[in-house]
Amino acid sequence: MLRWALMFLVIALISALFGFTDVAGTSMVAAKILFFVFLVMFVVSLIMGTRSTRDVV
Repeated sequence: MLRWALMFLVIALISALFGFTDVAGTSMVAAKILFFVFLVMFVVSLIMGTRSTRDVV
């Protein structure tokens, strides 16, 4: 998921450099959405991982 967000960010930066505003804007929005989805999933996985008890043998 983070790989997709970074890929869209790179596409947005490259297209902004060359002046393709529609592609840059769309890619930047996709990168932001994917980044925040990844961030929420990461925080949820951290919380769920600390709630389970593990027995040490």
